[in-house]
Formats: sequence, structure tokens, C-alpha cells
Amino acid sequence: MATNFNESQQAYRLEFHGKGSEYFAIMIVNWLLIVFTFGLYYPWARAKQLRYIYGQTSLNQERFHFSGTGKEMFRGFIMVVLFYIAVLCVYFAIMVGFESPLWAILFIYLAIFSVIPFAIHGSLRYRLSRTTYRGIRFGYRGDRMELTKMYFKDLFLTVITLGIYGAWFQVNIRRYTHENMRFGEVEFSNDAKGFDYFVMNLKGYLLSIITLGIYIFWWQRDMFEFYINHMKLSKGDQKINYKSTATGGGFFKLQIVNILIVAFTFGFGIAWVEMRNQKFICDNILMDGDIDLAALSQTEQEYKDATGEDAADFLDIDVM
Repeated sequence: MATNFNESQQAYRLEFHGKGSEYFAIMIVNWLLIVFTFGLYYPWARAKQLRYIYGQTSLNQERFHFSGTGKEMFRGFIMVVLFYIAVLCVYFAIMVGFESPLWAILFIYLAIFSVIPFAIHGSLRYRLSRTTYRGIRFGYRGDRMELTKMYFKDLFLTVITLGIYGAWFQVNIRRYTHENMRFGEVEFSNDAKGFDYFVMNLKGYLLSIITLGIYIFWWQRDMFEFYINHMKLSKGDQKINYKSTATGGGFFKLQIVNILIVAFTFGFGIAWVEMRNQKFICDNILMDGDIDLAALSQTEQEYKDATGEDAADFLDIDVM
């Protein structure tokens, strides 16, 4: 996508200041407390990690702030745990009562797929409403039923096309969620197209095979560019455009060094890897436009139900 940048427009600088040593200290304490509490401390650990990552991210030298708490996440965590216990009980009942592993496995998949749109919707509502910049709260105004209908329609089309429609499926979900995000009076949008995403991934897959995996890093660059370049912010006639500056060589260096860090530290270097990844993302996003972020008003409501956030975390769904 071609994006025109006018030199007279305001520039925005996105930076990440996190340090591996600081994040490692947080992770070690979290791991110990999770073990000693038999997993019950996990929501507080999750909240601490998110607060650190958001707090170390700045735009024009102003830090973001995540105000979610372990207590809020604990309530959602318990509900998610109870849900999955119920699913497992039904699973074993089918296995024992009907002696049908196939139906039991099918039930598990249906249960997981049914909770995904709920997780996406709930996580976005919670995570965005608990995130602020310059005191202004982010928000999500999507309709859960509308998202669910879209999700199952696209899931059905993906199944009957043997996965081919999956590219449109992913793009449609991303476009819908982005178009319902808010930051004060600023609206998010996304003009990505499923066909472009399909062609990009097809090319990446074929070239990765031909080059014995070497092209994977350039495929990652293309995907990052696709996600970033199609995003926009708008406030009336004012705009902020996004543009990726990442390169295939940059991804190659990032991933190779990350692998070496993890290998030579026996996994303890994962904290430095996560900080390197966050810094790479921020360093390779260029923002340009004419929206005055200092002149925005509060428009979004606070939302404290973290059940969707916990479900998305459990399913390892990246909603942002």
C-alpha cells in the first residue's frame, strides 16, 4: 500500500525503553510466586508484566500506562478455569459414557472455537479500557454478537474451502476489531484485503520452500509490513498513517540473536528476547500525520471484567 507522507506534517516517535534485566527480575519473582501458590498468583503476574511492557513504551516521550490489576484478572481467571473444568468433565463423560473418542475430541474443538470470539471481544474491551496515554483512555466499541456471527460465518467458509478462505477470515476479524477501537475522539481503521494477504502468504510459503527456509525472514517482514501499513488513525479530516521500516535482514538478525540468547542461557534469556522483540517493533513503526494528541478528550468508559483477557491469554490469542 502506498502511503504519502507530507514533510509539513507532525512526526510521532514510538520508543521502547524496557531492559532485559528488569523484566527478568519481574519474571523470576512471578515464576516463584506462581509455583508457591499452585498457579493462583498467575493473574497478578500477568498484570505486572503488562504494566511493565506498557509503561516502558512511549510515544513522543510520553509513556503509556496499563492500570489493570491482578484482582480483576483473578476473577476472570477463576471463571475461565471453571469453564475449562466443565469442558473436560463433559469430554471424559463422552469418552466413558459413549466410548467415542472422536465425538469427545470434536466436542473439545467446538468448545474452544466457540469461546474464541468471546475471548477476542472481552480481551479488547478490557485491555484497551485499562490502557491510557496522556490520561486519555483507549476503548473498544465492537458488538460481541456481530463479531461472533462474522467469526462463525468465516470459520465455516474456511472449512469448506479447505483453509483457503483463512486469509480473508483473519483480515476480516482484524479489520472489524480495528474499526471499533477508539482513543478519545480518534478512530482506528484498517483497509487490508484478504486477497492481498492470501497472495503474500502463498508467495512466502513457496519461496521459503525453494530457499530451504531462508526466505522466512523476508516473509516475516512482509507480514509485519502488511499489519502496520494498513492501519490508520483519524479524527475528522485529520489523519495519522503508519508505515513499517522493517527489513528481512533486520528480522534475520533479530531471530538469530534471539535463538542464540535462549540456547546459551538455557532458556533464562527469554526476558531479553521479549524486550528485544518489543524494541524491534517500536523501532520499525513510522507514524506521520496531523492529529494533535495533546488536544483529545476522554470519551471511553472503564471496563473491569477481565474474563475475556484471561480466556485470550489461555488460548494464546494476540488481540492487539
